[in-house]
Amino acid sequence: MPTEIHPTAVVHPSAQLGEDCHVGPHAVIDANVVLGPRCQVGPGACITGHTRLGSGNRIHAGAVLGDAPQDFKYAGQPTRLIVGNDNVFREHVTVHRSNRLDEDTVLGDGNFLMAGSHVGHNCVVGNHNVLANGALLGGHVVLQDRAFLSGNCLVHQFCRIGRLALMQGGSGISLDLPPFTLARDNNTLCGLNRVGLRRAGFSPEDRRALQRLYHLLFRSTLARAERLRRATAEFPQAVCQEMIAFVAASKRGVCADPGRWDDSGSEDEASTD
Repeated sequence: MPTEIHPTAVVHPSAQLGEDCHVGPHAVIDANVVLGPRCQVGPGACITGHTRLGSGNRIHAGAVLGDAPQDFKYAGQPTRLIVGNDNVFREHVTVHRSNRLDEDTVLGDGNFLMAGSHVGHNCVVGNHNVLANGALLGGHVVLQDRAFLSGNCLVHQFCRIGRLALMQGGSGISLDLPPFTLARDNNTLCGLNRVGLRRAGFSPEDRRALQRLYHLLFRSTLARAERLRRATAEFPQAVCQEMIAFVAASKRGVCADPGRWDDSGSEDEASTD
């Protein structure tokens, strides 16, 4: 189907729009933007900079994609924002392009960014993540796959968030958040993301192994090197090795569990999810 552009939209003649795109009233699409097929750009949205979007992306009213990084060192270089397919950017989401030519801001496929959330410059966001209303990623954050950041969560620049991690509402981190874990308050772990693991189809055996590994890595009084050595030797499961490798690779340090949370429930107990 042909692309439809509202008469009040401003689309630069050099912009490239794929088939079956829809551009709403008062939207702005600048010269170096490339939109894949079936993208929808809502009223008043702005796509600027050297920004490339894949197919099936939906940009809602007032969202701004590809604007300059909020970085005093940025000197106007033609840096990039690269976005995959089937992402949703709700009202007033902001995603900034990178601050240097040898790195891009990158989003994968199937991410859902709710109203008012922000992805800073040079972030690398994987696939099928959810940023709820007001969640903020500082620059250079790495967000792996299928993580969930609840409302008004704050992630400090250069942090990493592992696969299927979950941040509770209003929490903040300035350290790395390991895969499959729950964060609350500030830099605090409070167990595994059990609901997320079940929904993702992890077997009871893998969930039990992760629970034992969690206690060794985050609640043991052993030195860090000894915890990692024992974990590597005792937990050969691929999912456990993923968590171990994430912790071992951390340069900032990882969030800590103070041991005050009740996680004694069965990994296989009935759930309403």
